[in-house]
Amino acid sequence: MAINTLFMGIFLGTAAASVFLAGSALLNWYQPHAVFLLIGSLLYLVGTLGVTILFNVPLNDALAIADPDSANSASLWNSYLTNWTMWNHIRTISALFAAAAITIALHE
Repeated sequence: MAINTLFMGIFLGTAAASVFLAGSALLNWYQPHAVFLLIGSLLYLVGTLGVTILFNVPLNDALAIADPDSANSASLWNSYLTNWTMWNHIRTISALFAAAAITIALHE
């Protein structure tokens, strides 16, 4: 199970750092790296944290309570697999682009 202290500390700690970086970017908008900090922060907050909370977790919860012996369990699994994988790809790509944007900001 992914929910443990270490995972949640890293996942939510990165979200807190993103909020801090977004605020810093807005307060220092005149700096050349500010736009990359803001983009990276928003990509993480919306594309990683937001997608996880709004899509992946509800899909996981629905699957967890489903009866594997029910008549529609195969269609439920197929639907889950398609939707969860799509949202997982979105959050993975968002995290990669967020890391790239913040790396660019730190390099400037």
